[in-house]
Amino acid sequence: MAKKTILQKASFVRNFIFGVEDSLVSTVGMLSGIAVADVPRATIFLSGMVLIVVEALSMGVGSLLSETATEEFIYKKERVQPRSYVGGVIMFLSYFVAGFIPLTPYYFLAVQTAFPISIAASLISLFFLGFLGAKYFGANIWRSGLRMFIFGGLAISAGMAIGSLLS
Repeated sequence: MAKKTILQKASFVRNFIFGVEDSLVSTVGMLSGIAVADVPRATIFLSGMVLIVVEALSMGVGSLLSETATEEFIYKKERVQPRSYVGGVIMFLSYFVAGFIPLTPYYFLAVQTAFPISIAASLISLFFLGFLGAKYFGANIWRSGLRMFIFGGLAISAGMAIGSLLS
């Protein structure tokens, strides 16, 4: 496989994993922090929607800009490569779609019920993401799944702690 093709695949997978992981952790962390502050469900849902849309756009644009800068540095070209656009779209879509995993329970359920379901769904998804990423790259699937689960869980805990302290 050509070096350029390997770099392109690595970029796409990196954008996907980064987008999903960041969305799950950021969204559930923020939602949990707001939920423990005892605000209405509608406020939690609205805040989640704003976060998902704004952050998905920001992450997609950030990916495009960083991939373009990397391409310019490596290849000394000042034009955007199609793969930079594809990477940005992958980042946007992965962040956007994954954000609904922790948010959806707040749409259908009372806050007290949605809160633990949102966290559990996000942690399970993080483990599964680490598991699949390791399987794709030929790494240890259990270690990668647990690593994603633990680090994501720490970030989620930080959001909850801040929400508790400031409520």
